[in-house]
Amino acid sequence: RRPRSKKRRPTFRRLLKTSGVKLENKLKNRQLKQQNVAKKQRKEQKRLRQAVKGAVGETPRPLETYRKRPEEEEEEEEFLESLPTDMMEQEDLQQMTAMARQASFITRDLSSCGPVHGGKKRKSDVARSYEKVPRKMARTEEKEVIHLLPIKDKTGVIPQSVERVVAKQPEEEEQGEEQEEEPDDVDAEAEPPSCQEMTPAQRERLRNQKLNERKLTIAGLASAIVSDPIGSIKRVKELRGMLMEADPSVAVTVRKLVMVSLMEVFKDIAPTYRIRPLTSAEKTAKVKKETQVLREFEEGLVSQYKFYLEDLEQTVKDWKQKKKKRSQAVALQAYGGLAEVAVRCLCELLVALPHFNFHNNVVVVLAPLMNDSTKKVSGMCCDAFRKLFQQDRAGGASLATVRVISGLVKMLNMMSFPVSFAHLINLEFFDDLLNVLQDLIQAGDLSNKETLHCIQTVFTILSGQGDVLNIDPLNFYSQLYKLLPRLHAGAPNDDAIIVLRCLDAMLTRRRKQVTLQRAMAFVKRLSTISLHVMPNASVGILAANRATMHSFPKCDFLLDNEIQGSGFYLPKLDEPEHCNAQNTALWELHTLQRHYHPVVRRFAVHLSQGAPSEGSAALSAELSRRSSVELFDDYSIKDMTFNPPVASRSLKKKGHFVVGATLLDAELQRRIERALTAAEDTQLDFTAAHTHKSTQH
Repeated sequence: RRPRSKKRRPTFRRLLKTSGVKLENKLKNRQLKQQNVAKKQRKEQKRLRQAVKGAVGETPRPLETYRKRPEEEEEEEEFLESLPTDMMEQEDLQQMTAMARQASFITRDLSSCGPVHGGKKRKSDVARSYEKVPRKMARTEEKEVIHLLPIKDKTGVIPQSVERVVAKQPEEEEQGEEQEEEPDDVDAEAEPPSCQEMTPAQRERLRNQKLNERKLTIAGLASAIVSDPIGSIKRVKELRGMLMEADPSVAVTVRKLVMVSLMEVFKDIAPTYRIRPLTSAEKTAKVKKETQVLREFEEGLVSQYKFYLEDLEQTVKDWKQKKKKRSQAVALQAYGGLAEVAVRCLCELLVALPHFNFHNNVVVVLAPLMNDSTKKVSGMCCDAFRKLFQQDRAGGASLATVRVISGLVKMLNMMSFPVSFAHLINLEFFDDLLNVLQDLIQAGDLSNKETLHCIQTVFTILSGQGDVLNIDPLNFYSQLYKLLPRLHAGAPNDDAIIVLRCLDAMLTRRRKQVTLQRAMAFVKRLSTISLHVMPNASVGILAANRATMHSFPKCDFLLDNEIQGSGFYLPKLDEPEHCNAQNTALWELHTLQRHYHPVVRRFAVHLSQGAPSEGSAALSAELSRRSSVELFDDYSIKDMTFNPPVASRSLKKKGHFVVGATLLDAELQRRIERALTAAEDTQLDFTAAHTHKSTQH
């Protein structure tokens, strides 16, 4: 009885898994074996082909040469001399000699593939020897060799072939004759005309043709990369190489298209994790084929992404430094457009790939551009960082961004530095800091915007840790009150938004430290200013007045014509505490109710009714819940359009007054007719009046 095997039978899952691996290995081994066999066959055919070429033109030579010993040569000569030569005829001697030559393997020709001793070899050897004969024979340029079926005889297999003469086509012969007869004309026609010789229409047509070719190339490469990122990662380098387009006619457009295409490609193929570099141990360790392919893809992706970001950064640097390249492919005037596209791509990658590699590098490049003089560039950067802060849930990207911006602000030493860092200032320095800011304002060397920044800094400090200090910044209230009349429709609207922020910090948040006279003075002056600014600034100012009236309910005195106290209003006095604002009224609201902007009219009606929270005069939830700064941004006219659109008024013709036709009171009508009749009948005599006056003197 056979002993039972100690090995455990594998489970079905293990067998299934093992069989799959074995089948895959067998397939790979079979493919490698077929490749090796094909390679050996090609080498053998090459050697046989060379041997046949050399053997055709040479005389047969023995493969080996055997030299006989002198003793054997003497014995053979004696034997031949002893033979009776007269018994053999000449024909028999020649036949035997031929047979000896044929039977000798030493003198056999290499070109003959027939076996000498056929009885000792199998028939398969004959077929094998025929297979070793090269299929393609040497041929001349004019002849073509056609291989036929071989013939087998006593000597072996004899290959058969027929030569066919290749006849030239008449068109080729004519072209050849033309090329021989007129070579100069053909060369002249093959050369395209230079751009200087072409007309503008031809140059534009040629440029469009080149541009379409480049677009097809870009689209093909991008589609191939997106469809198979792992297998086509090398094509990213090819697409990135088109950033160096050297044709001046299409260089700018092609580079812009490549920048945007690569940006979309990286947004699509980048993984949702950060790729870290491999350690030395991980590089030397053996891994699966799939893991190795993934590692190569990640390494290539990070490398190409890094080079792409460097190209974008260099484009921005060239634009800022006005540095022209040696290639002369892009004019200096076109650097601005290329830089804007590069900044746009960086902003898109900042928001779309906050988790991916080199995100901090993108932040470092874009942070200084938020303060750029070009509004389009600075606007794109600010919007990108705003979106990043809103979308970042983990907080890592926001933290890195805040650190970069903090270092940038410290480096620039901006005037508003104590504000967007007021909580970091020691309380011991508050008095000195306020005195320095007050001296700067009173010196009169600052612009309106810088003065407003100083005032905003003061109240931002006091709204934080400064609450514990007993400081009344009356001078800063007076400075802001004095600056308000400088706002108008011709001035930049950037100053208005700073004023709104100051009002929120000075009146709304510090309402317990502000007197009623001061609050009413600001409400009155702001109402006057709202008549002279842009509609979005008017909406923001009226919203600030609404917040002030809610914080100080007794401001409704300004809605009454009665005088509250002695004195009269002094509108030109720049001291809000002593201008007697309680003795005036907000007559500006009646004018604003006929404003061309519908939101301004709505706010004017709302304030004239005492800013109620309910009723027909109350504001909608959309307007009442938004701050003055938010309303200023919502109704901005930076795009030269009104929000909402302003309806055009229809022109009305003035009616002519017809005497006696429009009066309804009969008694009034009779008096008017009597007065008009008396005026017509009376003749005025100025000389009589002059004579009477002279006699009196």
